[in-house]
Amino acid sequence: MTAPVLVCGSMAFDAIAVFEGHFGEHILPDRIHSLSVSFLVPTLRREFGGCAGNVAYNLKLLGGTPLPVASVGEDADGYLQRMQDLGISTAHVKVVPGTLTAQCWITTDLDDNQITAFHPGAMGQSAQNDFGARTGAAWGVVSPDAKDGMFAHAERMNKLGIPFVFDLGQAMPLFEGADIERMITLAQVLTANDYEAGVIEQRTGRKIADIAKTMQAVIVTRGGEGATLMTDGQTIEVPPVKAAAVVDPTGCGDAHRAGLVYGLTQGWNWLDSCRLANVMGSIKIASRGAQNHKPTRAEIDGLLRASYGIGLPA
Repeated sequence: MTAPVLVCGSMAFDAIAVFEGHFGEHILPDRIHSLSVSFLVPTLRREFGGCAGNVAYNLKLLGGTPLPVASVGEDADGYLQRMQDLGISTAHVKVVPGTLTAQCWITTDLDDNQITAFHPGAMGQSAQNDFGARTGAAWGVVSPDAKDGMFAHAERMNKLGIPFVFDLGQAMPLFEGADIERMITLAQVLTANDYEAGVIEQRTGRKIADIAKTMQAVIVTRGGEGATLMTDGQTIEVPPVKAAAVVDPTGCGDAHRAGLVYGLTQGWNWLDSCRLANVMGSIKIASRGAQNHKPTRAEIDGLLRASYGIGLPA
């Protein structure tokens, strides 16, 4: 068994719709002050999602030992049973009576742009979900959740000496510059996509490269262009893995985080961990939904070897 990873964040039900057009053709810049748009979405699916659930799912595909830390509502029986059937522990998933599990409505256009609405539900009480001191975790992930929950989990891991990855993601609207700075002082690793990195720079008044000097590593994902790794005073471009198909970006960032942290639990260096992260993101984008891709570990290993000349541990 590999060392456990605490995966703190949301577990949610995702309603994913596909708009068979381009948002940019319907949003008029000179009317943005009184925005009123409607999109016809012929395709609609309800999926298991949430950042903690997605990262845990991908970690399990790799043979990792995820410990999701999340708060769910009374409607989560099916989700909890699914995780247990996959061999994922739900010991740190708290059911909050009288609430619904978080719900996310995602609309994606043909350019893979997304418009998302989110109802937090039970997630609003995530700060009260204390995972305790006896998890045996080697690494952690603090992913989008209620703001106070993200800080509570970060401070608990910091106090216990558990290094963790901070993923701002969809929690971006909740974090001012001072909040981001506070989280950076607690975390060892910062991950963000290209857009989020720009927002972090704007809100903190600091360049990402400067932030990287105060952390073990910063990773900025760039979609089909791969990722940028900043660590130990170096900036390294990690080339992308060509996806078999570009179908749905939902959950690609979570798959990437899973690959990264799995590599770290194996004692890999930052570059190889980022390479595995790119592989996981490329596999995910070829499948609809955040948890419907089902590669075998051998298939992941084969793609990793073909792309970068390294393999998963036996």
